[in-house]
Amino acid sequence: MSLMVLGTSSHVGKSTVVAAICRAMVKRGIPVAPFKSQNMSLNSYVTSAGEEIGIAQAMQAFAACLEPEADMNPILLKPKAEKSSQVVLLGHPWKDVRISEYYRETDFLLETALKAARRLEERYGSLVVEGAGGAAEVNLYDRDIANIRLARELRFPILLVADIERGGVFAQVYGTLSLLPSDIRPLVIGVIVNKFRGDPELFRDGVTIIEDLCGVPVLGVLPHTPFPLPSEDSLSIADKKPSSGPVKIGIIRLRHISNFTDFEKLEPHATVDYIIPGGSLEGYDCLIIPGTKNTIEDLQDLIANGTAVALIRARERGIPIIGICGGYQMLSATLVDSGVESREGTYPGLGLLAAVTRFGPYRKKTVQVKRTASPVGPILSRMGTVKGYEIHMGETERGDDLPAFGDEGTASADGLVFGTYLHGLFENPGAVNALLSYLYERKGLAFTPVRDDCCEDPYEALCEFFSRHVDIDALTVHFP
Repeated sequence: MSLMVLGTSSHVGKSTVVAAICRAMVKRGIPVAPFKSQNMSLNSYVTSAGEEIGIAQAMQAFAACLEPEADMNPILLKPKAEKSSQVVLLGHPWKDVRISEYYRETDFLLETALKAARRLEERYGSLVVEGAGGAAEVNLYDRDIANIRLARELRFPILLVADIERGGVFAQVYGTLSLLPSDIRPLVIGVIVNKFRGDPELFRDGVTIIEDLCGVPVLGVLPHTPFPLPSEDSLSIADKKPSSGPVKIGIIRLRHISNFTDFEKLEPHATVDYIIPGGSLEGYDCLIIPGTKNTIEDLQDLIANGTAVALIRARERGIPIIGICGGYQMLSATLVDSGVESREGTYPGLGLLAAVTRFGPYRKKTVQVKRTASPVGPILSRMGTVKGYEIHMGETERGDDLPAFGDEGTASADGLVFGTYLHGLFENPGAVNALLSYLYERKGLAFTPVRDDCCEDPYEALCEFFSRHVDIDALTVHFP
């Protein structure tokens, strides 16, 4: 048997609950694999086989002590425009579709997802399945391949997660259970109330009320406790609490921002702000342009709202400016699009690098890489060897500038402006130390290097926390 984790809405904590259950079962000697049939996120990960999946499923795989693979997230939707998305199927780009066209593919996509789930079952025995959004989206039941239609095919026991921080938790649980189809409702074996602030004992009466109203047990009340896990999608940016540190790093919050998890390892050591385009760039010690699903559109936004000029002025003041993936492309002098990224045409870039970026065939590069930073300037020269992954359309020609990482990336002569396709750069302690030590020195401050904590396992702490507040025995009986 396996388990399916559904939510009363989006962003209730399903991904973290699945990760915790994966590690808890593994610690009990029960091999499990995570699975999410359909995910919508611009935060993604590249597997060792060069397959692109949602970063949450990669996180859950690590929690289950497995290598991430495409079958764990066979369908990834990457919003590209207001009404269209790129569909990544089994780890590779399939096509760009409008939502109406996507729904016409429902049966095919469900069949693809079920085959992936069965392959995982054959290899690992049991699955911990994550739904998407809210389970009771009644208007979508006929095409809901992440919740209802999938549950109907798999027939796994269902654990329902609710978010008490949003308020209305009784209505969340009772309403969701009441609206579930009559053949799905009996599969629900319990409820977890997530993100409780204060003493969970104070909610003892609430637990009794939910159980009496709904006829299902509350298997746990989880306190609101952050763990150093990567954010699943853009909704998580709003949850970020203001960080504090003696240096300030500004990250441009592009409209189609992707993989902002690249910068979460900087947050404990600096003041990291996500700046809405058009906002002031004054007072920052470093500026970063992150990845984006729509390089051309987001670049044009920066030009239109004055952020492009502000970045050029920051460069003139000697502020380091770093571009990752789409942000790297924006630093180019020119971008040439054959109609793949946006409308066909030639577009001026920020011109902070001499590079030229070209978008040619509908082909995406997805690969894990390991590279050594070039001895250019005060930041790259301190980095050493780093690892990460590339996920991008388009190619960039360096021009007369210097390489940033071996034969990849571009750096200015003084090394204070550089761009790279390397996602996960600042997940490397060497890269974090290189950037922060330089920024601290510029302000005359002493910097204590971040230690290499790659041997520490955040999923152990997550599992221990989860096991203190949830009836693990009640979940274990659903696994062989």
